[in-house]
Amino acid sequence: MNIPFFQDYLMLSDPLSIGIIAVFVALLFLIYGLQRKGTSFGNLVIIGTVLGALLGIAIQIVAGFPDDPAKVVYIKESTKWFSLVGGGFIDLIRMLVIPIVFISIVHVILNMEAGANLKKLVVAMVSTNLGMVAIAAIVGLILGNAFGLGQGFDVLESGRKIREIKPMVDTFRALIPSNPIQAAAETNVIGIVVFAIITGSIARLIKTTKEDSLEVFTKLFNELHKIISWMADFLIGLMPYGVVALLASTLATRGLQAVLDMGLFVVLLYVGILIMFVIQAILIAGFGYNPITYFKKAKAPLLLAFTSRSSMGVLPLTVETLTKRLGVNPTTANTVASFGTTAGMQGCAGVFPALVVVYISNVAGIPFDMTMYIMSVIVIAIGSVGIAGVPGTATMAASVSLSGTGLGAYFTSISPILAIDPLIDMGRTCLNVSGSMTNALVVDKIMGTNNQTAYDNPSEGEV
Repeated sequence: MNIPFFQDYLMLSDPLSIGIIAVFVALLFLIYGLQRKGTSFGNLVIIGTVLGALLGIAIQIVAGFPDDPAKVVYIKESTKWFSLVGGGFIDLIRMLVIPIVFISIVHVILNMEAGANLKKLVVAMVSTNLGMVAIAAIVGLILGNAFGLGQGFDVLESGRKIREIKPMVDTFRALIPSNPIQAAAETNVIGIVVFAIITGSIARLIKTTKEDSLEVFTKLFNELHKIISWMADFLIGLMPYGVVALLASTLATRGLQAVLDMGLFVVLLYVGILIMFVIQAILIAGFGYNPITYFKKAKAPLLLAFTSRSSMGVLPLTVETLTKRLGVNPTTANTVASFGTTAGMQGCAGVFPALVVVYISNVAGIPFDMTMYIMSVIVIAIGSVGIAGVPGTATMAASVSLSGTGLGAYFTSISPILAIDPLIDMGRTCLNVSGSMTNALVVDKIMGTNNQTAYDNPSEGEV
């Protein structure tokens, strides 16, 4: 139908467009039905991935594998409607970035356990956490660039031009939010992190000096944190629907090779995870711990992390293992492990977003020079603060990192990565929990409160 109303407004000018969209809607209802029957989230994402792949491949087959799928009318029209679900899911995730970062940071600072030399504990904890995330980011950036991750891909939707190069002094000044409201509106994540740290620290100081208990303020952020965590959980629960739309659109417009190439992403991520396990072993060995003893005693929480894909869900077992089996002081264990479920996750907020930044940079054709290296490490390390430890929120970490490095406009191009999320989330979470535990060991040694005898005793804390 060569009528502008159908071609340009409704984008339903071809009968095949209507048929494809009808199949797409049927697939969404199928996922909804499975969800109502209690199918697990991980299985739903896998099913959504398979259905999206089948739909995308079917569209390609019907079209005869054209050289330029975007010029085929029914592919152009149907994928535009797919973007309502796929793009809408991406927009909802991005909507949470600023509030979840600000609320989580203030909440963590307000609820840190009181104890002897808390200042030293906080400094050691934050520096160790962020330092290890920075190392994880470097590992991911080097791996991604060494293997040309993302080269040969095209941007799914037009984004901004190549970012303007600024002097380093201006870059660091930009981290200071002169207007926090403007920083939020412009998705200046680092500015929000700085504002949140200052806000939480001052509130914490008022509480500790007995000037005011700030009960209402503390309760407000506790409840806001609960709300934002539930919101994150709900929105991440929409991922199976988003994956169907994103993957179908990706395959329909770019072909099967687009997702086959993601095999390199999976391999590089797990190589990065193995490298980080080695670095963790070297770190705790440098502080006088036997790495073999650590991995033997940490086996239970690491396996639970791998299967549950939730740092927060493993937290009770993490703390119990630290205190009963590894000789870590309870204050250190609770503070560092709790902090690690929200900040400094080496998998979800370290290696993974670093690989995503390299991937998107190559997709967008932006040279990855030394300035980009430095900015990426800073953004990933600082931006790792405030990412909730529940399944799927590495997507938020990626959004934070892309926004902070000036690549936020290309966020829609990570759809092939979202499609393989179940394959990589298990390893990421396992690394997150191991990172929290090794960080706790290091911080406890710095504090001088560790029980080395309990750590060295192979049967300590065994049930």
